[in-house]
Amino acid sequence: MNHLADLLRRHLNAIGSRWWSPPPGKIAVIVLAVLRHDQRLADMAGDNGIAESTVRRWRDEMIRLLAVRAPRLDR
Repeated sequence: MNHLADLLRRHLNAIGSRWWSPPPGKIAVIVLAVLRHDQRLADMAGDNGIAESTVRRWRDEMIRLLAVRAPRLDR
Protein backbone atom coordinates (compact mmCIF):
# COMPACT_ATOMS: atom_id res chain seq x y z
CA MET A 1 0.00 0.00 0.00
CA ASN A 2 2.78 2.42 0.90
CA HIS A 3 4.57 1.64 -2.36
CA LEU A 4 1.48 2.50 -4.41
CA ALA A 5 0.81 5.63 -2.39
CA ASP A 6 4.41 6.79 -2.90
CA LEU A 7 4.18 6.13 -6.64
CA LEU A 8 0.99 8.14 -6.82
CA ARG A 9 2.43 11.00 -4.75
CA ARG A 10 5.47 11.23 -7.03
CA HIS A 11 3.24 11.14 -10.11
CA LEU A 12 0.95 13.86 -8.80
CA ASN A 13 3.95 16.03 -7.93
CA ALA A 14 5.48 15.43 -11.38
CA ILE A 15 2.34 16.49 -13.23
CA GLY A 16 1.75 19.40 -10.87
CA SER A 17 -1.66 18.28 -9.64
CA ARG A 18 -3.06 20.40 -6.85
CA TRP A 19 -6.11 18.24 -6.17
CA TRP A 20 -5.43 15.35 -3.85
CA SER A 21 -8.84 14.48 -2.57
CA PRO A 22 -8.83 11.83 -1.18
CA PRO A 23 -5.20 11.44 -0.12
CA PRO A 24 -2.95 9.04 -2.10
CA GLY A 25 -3.03 6.44 0.69
CA LYS A 26 -6.79 6.12 0.51
CA ILE A 27 -6.68 5.93 -3.29
CA ALA A 28 -4.14 3.10 -2.98
CA VAL A 29 -6.41 1.19 -0.57
CA ILE A 30 -9.40 1.56 -2.90
CA VAL A 31 -7.39 0.42 -5.93
CA LEU A 32 -5.94 -2.54 -4.04
CA ALA A 33 -9.43 -3.58 -2.93
CA VAL A 34 -10.61 -3.49 -6.53
CA LEU A 35 -7.60 -5.43 -7.82
CA ARG A 36 -7.02 -7.92 -5.02
CA HIS A 37 -10.48 -8.68 -3.72
CA ASP A 38 -12.30 -8.19 -7.03
CA GLN A 39 -14.59 -5.57 -5.53
CA ARG A 40 -17.03 -4.03 -7.98
CA LEU A 41 -16.17 -0.49 -9.00
CA ALA A 42 -19.68 0.71 -8.15
CA ASP A 43 -19.45 -0.75 -4.64
CA MET A 44 -16.12 0.92 -3.92
CA ALA A 45 -17.30 4.20 -5.43
CA GLY A 46 -20.57 4.34 -3.52
CA ASP A 47 -19.00 3.48 -0.18
CA ASN A 48 -16.42 6.23 -0.56
CA GLY A 49 -18.64 8.92 -2.05
CA ILE A 50 -16.93 9.08 -5.43
CA ALA A 51 -17.94 8.25 -8.99
CA GLU A 52 -17.45 4.80 -10.50
CA SER A 53 -15.55 6.35 -13.41
CA THR A 54 -13.13 7.92 -10.92
CA VAL A 55 -12.34 4.53 -9.38
CA ARG A 56 -11.85 3.11 -12.89
CA ARG A 57 -9.49 5.99 -13.76
CA TRP A 58 -7.52 5.49 -10.52
CA ARG A 59 -7.26 1.74 -11.19
CA ASP A 60 -6.00 2.28 -14.73
CA GLU A 61 -3.54 4.98 -13.62
CA MET A 62 -2.08 2.79 -10.86
CA ILE A 63 -1.65 -0.08 -13.31
CA ARG A 64 0.18 2.27 -15.69
CA LEU A 65 2.42 3.55 -12.87
CA LEU A 66 3.29 -0.01 -11.87
CA ALA A 67 3.86 -1.06 -15.50
CA VAL A 68 6.45 1.68 -15.95
CA ARG A 69 8.38 0.27 -13.00
CA ALA A 70 8.31 -3.32 -14.36
CA PRO A 71 11.05 -3.59 -17.02
CA ARG A 72 9.73 -6.71 -18.77
CA LEU A 73 6.00 -6.20 -18.48
CA ASP A 74 5.65 -5.06 -22.09
CA ARG A 75 6.11 -8.66 -23.29
